[in-house]
Amino acid sequence: MAGLDEIGVVQLRRIAKARARVRARMWQLFGGPPTARAAGRDIGTGVVVLDVDSTIVIAHSDKEGAAATYKHSYGFHPILVTCDNTAELLAIKLRPGNGGANTAADHLDVLAQAIAQVPAKHRRHLLIRGDSAAATHAVLDWLTQQDSKRGRRVEYSLGWSIGEAERAAITALPASAWSPAIDADGGVRDGAAVAELTGLLPLPGWPAGMRVIVRRERPHPGAQLTLFEHRDGWRYTAFVTNTTVGALQWLEARHRAHARVEDRIRCAKDTGLRRLPSREFAINQAWCTAAAIAVDLIAWLQLIGLDGDLAKAEPKRLRYRILHTAARLVHGQGRRWLRIPADWPWAEQITTAFNQITTIPDPG
Repeated sequence: MAGLDEIGVVQLRRIAKARARVRARMWQLFGGPPTARAAGRDIGTGVVVLDVDSTIVIAHSDKEGAAATYKHSYGFHPILVTCDNTAELLAIKLRPGNGGANTAADHLDVLAQAIAQVPAKHRRHLLIRGDSAAATHAVLDWLTQQDSKRGRRVEYSLGWSIGEAERAAITALPASAWSPAIDADGGVRDGAAVAELTGLLPLPGWPAGMRVIVRRERPHPGAQLTLFEHRDGWRYTAFVTNTTVGALQWLEARHRAHARVEDRIRCAKDTGLRRLPSREFAINQAWCTAAAIAVDLIAWLQLIGLDGDLAKAEPKRLRYRILHTAARLVHGQGRRWLRIPADWPWAEQITTAFNQITTIPDPG
């Protein structure tokens, strides 16, 4: 932990600026971020997709800020924003375990940090995805204001709670309003359908242009259903969006692709986030920033230097195959050589990645 205790608010701000500069350089090497995909098609050329979500980090001792969580565990409740295009961890805000899931101020803070990490030329078209915890008046109003900025398009796709008004609107839907849903590869998903509630639902005080889309699906055996769902045997979920074009089925599939954030949270936990090292909250926040940098480095390695299954491997597998490879650094002929055992199964992939990295031109 040497050095982490010296990182305060000012230092974190400087680190964030440095990360943004490096990220701009890396995205320049990519030729722009890869296109995010959903339901077997591109979400949109040039669209940067930011996924916001929270998670629980268990504390195994009495640390500053650790508290009982809504999942009846004990620890912390950080909010993260990842980039779906690149798998980078753009921003993370460490919070006490009893931090509210729908605390608007925390969402606004971490989203502002994340957008600042996106290179300026790529902020022209953003898609913000999240679950219903992010769908508050403050967050939606803020996103609408961001969308009104000159030269910038900010779309959102956020989960929406189903209450009495939504249940009444669902009941009023005619059978013809439902369209078959599609699955991850773009094919029709049996037993699932989508419909729009916007015209049937009173939305006073919510931003103009907000649409409410609902999905119904036959529940899996043992699923917990509400009394309303028991009545007709369907399970319902809903989300809101300000996207004006595209079939309902595709918009719903695009929203469901937010589930990929769970994979990235798991990878972040496997890259240091799972175990906070200190009793002091400030040191643990600095540790979270270090973990985010490690996630970015792995993402960049996979985008620039690796291909095949290694380009999609999670940290545990990468550590075994590449990062923890036994090797020797030797000197000879005026150069330094990295000697990798010839019988190591992934020696060729390591060599290829190393060569690709060393050919990156100097930005100066």
